[in-house]
Amino acid sequence: MKQLSKLALGLLLFPVAIFAQEIDYSKAIPFDSTVKTGKLKNGLTYYIKKNAKPENKVDLRLVINAGSILENDDQQGLAHFMEHMSFNGTKRFPKNKLVDYLQSIGVKFGQHLNAYTSFDETVYFLPIPSDSSEKLENGFNIIEDWAFNANLTPEEIDKERGVVLEEYRLGLGAQKRMMGRYLPKMMYKSHYADRLPIGKKEILQNFKYDKLVSFYKDWYRPDLMSVIVVGDIDVAEMEKKVIAHFASYQNPKNEKPRKTFEVPNHKETFVAIESDKEATSAQVQLVYKDYGMPKPVVTIKDFKDYVVEGLFTTMLNSRLGELANSATPPFTYGYSYHGETFARNKKAYQSVAMSQEDKQLNALKVLVTENERAKKFGFTQGELDRSKAEFLATIEKSYNDRNKTNSESFVGEYQANFLEKEPTPGIEWTFATMKQILPTIDLKDVNGFIKEYIKDDNRVIVLTGPEKVGLKKPSAQDVLNALKVDVDQIKPYEDVAVAKGLLREDIVSGTIIKRESNDIMGTKTLFLSNGVKVTYKNTDFKNDEILFEAVSLGGSNLYSNDVMKKVQFANGALTEAGFSGLKLNDINKFMTGKIASVNPYIGNTTEGLRGKTTPKDLEYLFQMTHAYFTDLNLDVTAFEGYKQKQSAFFNNMASQPGFFF
Repeated sequence: MKQLSKLALGLLLFPVAIFAQEIDYSKAIPFDSTVKTGKLKNGLTYYIKKNAKPENKVDLRLVINAGSILENDDQQGLAHFMEHMSFNGTKRFPKNKLVDYLQSIGVKFGQHLNAYTSFDETVYFLPIPSDSSEKLENGFNIIEDWAFNANLTPEEIDKERGVVLEEYRLGLGAQKRMMGRYLPKMMYKSHYADRLPIGKKEILQNFKYDKLVSFYKDWYRPDLMSVIVVGDIDVAEMEKKVIAHFASYQNPKNEKPRKTFEVPNHKETFVAIESDKEATSAQVQLVYKDYGMPKPVVTIKDFKDYVVEGLFTTMLNSRLGELANSATPPFTYGYSYHGETFARNKKAYQSVAMSQEDKQLNALKVLVTENERAKKFGFTQGELDRSKAEFLATIEKSYNDRNKTNSESFVGEYQANFLEKEPTPGIEWTFATMKQILPTIDLKDVNGFIKEYIKDDNRVIVLTGPEKVGLKKPSAQDVLNALKVDVDQIKPYEDVAVAKGLLREDIVSGTIIKRESNDIMGTKTLFLSNGVKVTYKNTDFKNDEILFEAVSLGGSNLYSNDVMKKVQFANGALTEAGFSGLKLNDINKFMTGKIASVNPYIGNTTEGLRGKTTPKDLEYLFQMTHAYFTDLNLDVTAFEGYKQKQSAFFNNMASQPGFFF
């Protein structure tokens, strides 16, 4: 799911150059002209952008292109340990004064102030108010100190050992234990298999102080750093601050090379079947690793290929979503994508599903079958048209809200540009180019996408799930047998006709019997003839978004005890049944390219509906609301499918100590 989200974010944030009618695919993707970027003489890269949302706030980020993958054998866990030490005292903010100061200006540790360490990078987040020069200066003082002036005294290091070891202990849950066992197969003969960021307990307990100091001096250096500044700021002033705080630092005289570590290819198909007594769900992961390095997105042709990949992913996942919504779902959810593995420099085509604990092999067969169906027959024109409509609706909404985007989104984009060379052209360029490119993409472009990824080698299958009496664990041979689907028996996907509308009954209009205004709240209220009271207010938080909620007093507290026992887990099935005689898949197809959603709910003391839409699609929100009130389906097969998915989810929750407690 990560890569799908990343693709969507990239499309949303990818600034409008006007092209000629003919597209020059060899042309390079431009860099967003609204971003001030540069590199200091010492190699430090910076990105600065003025953005007014949220007001009087700036997001500072220190990105270090170094993580646990660069640790020596006797330093395992110290990249993450160093992240901890940065919050424990620096040159300007000794001991606890850093957190105390930030809390005094409204920055909360964890909620706002944070950091993470991964295999390949370490990143520090510092959102601060920008309403005073003192706060801005101290913000730069802090990230400068993180970069070069952390207090690594023996006393402070020893005090932090217990904190990191407790985090290590808390992280030893079912998923982490199983991952530790399957990672050597997933990242076969790779350094990544031996460098989990949390490290090793014995090293964290006993490492010598100089090992941490050495890691800090070796890898926290200007040529591996980026400073990102986005917010309600003056760009020229921020550039001066970057230069003042970071230009004087030098790289080590005998600097270590920042190596990249290969993930070797392999002829074998590796199978990992892992279980744990505390695992709460059963999951299947099918991975086809690429042979070569990731292809950079540099030209407009690369961008088109990127869009084709997104269209393919959307269409295939729509099919998997239809299966999950069927009367006999093979899995609770399933999705496929082409994206990163644990290593930044190794991508893979991956299919994932969460299934019932005793149906993992069936879920795996379905994933393999759907991949082969797409490979053999491709997609239909209807599927492609709907996928294009969805892409265009999403990018158009982002374009319409381009001056309402929160700074956090931009910061993440510039971080990806620094670490992974992802393009940063901005929303205007992306919207214009997307509108131009989408009509040129045909089925031939999309149908060929999967053929180079599905193969018999460089393949890994991972099954994870609960361990309990009576549950038979599949063997590796069972898994390999599940991969052998009869391609000759696979039939083309049948694209059922899209519904013509969301309503099947004529609407009987009511009347407005009274109007009121509240000048203090800035709201207007309509009293309708059926007793409904509608209050609305114009806001400028977003240009292209309407939020909606309907609520009435009542809720599940009105159920008798007997009724509560019968239906407490059934309320969630309301949306699974569909409305107006339409199944959930019919509704999803009809709504492709339209941005509107409504979700009914029953709480303890209230019941209601929540939704959101764009001004353009407001009519569909009203139609869905009307249908949920007046024409909800009674669909026994949909309810049975819902029960199967809920069983898969709830069966093993009690195996989780916190849930059991």
